[in-house]
Amino acid sequence: MTLKQQLTEDMKAAMKSGEKERLGVIRLINAAIKQREVDERVELGDAAVLAVLEKMVKQRRDSVSQYEAADREDLAAIERAEIVVIEAYLPAKLGEAEILAAIDAAIADTGASGPADMGRLMGVLKPKLAGQADMGQVSALVRKKLAG
Repeated sequence: MTLKQQLTEDMKAAMKSGEKERLGVIRLINAAIKQREVDERVELGDAAVLAVLEKMVKQRRDSVSQYEAADREDLAAIERAEIVVIEAYLPAKLGEAEILAAIDAAIADTGASGPADMGRLMGVLKPKLAGQADMGQVSALVRKKLAG
């Protein structure tokens, strides 16, 4: 079952069980996916859907920090609840040791040796780790690894 089919099934289940908050978030996810499909005139696969979900989580985390800075805990709590629902559809996050192992494998595959090879290395790692690791953390680890 694809991720889009899973979302549709979960939306139906949320409707039947009366989970209004969960239903609202799933509808937001479906709307974001549909918007991207219309904009790009393509049918999104699981990898692209994961990218949409990652973007939605990142937007909500940014909103939480802004709401907390503005002392609006009520709005921050709503955003946190949405993050929980969205993250349920993302694969489990990799630990630092697993990310380092993937970086070592990518270095062996590409023959990267210095900071100048960072772009090529990230190009190999991004599709492998999409949805499983924070790419900012991966980038920092790659930079550290290539620096010495």
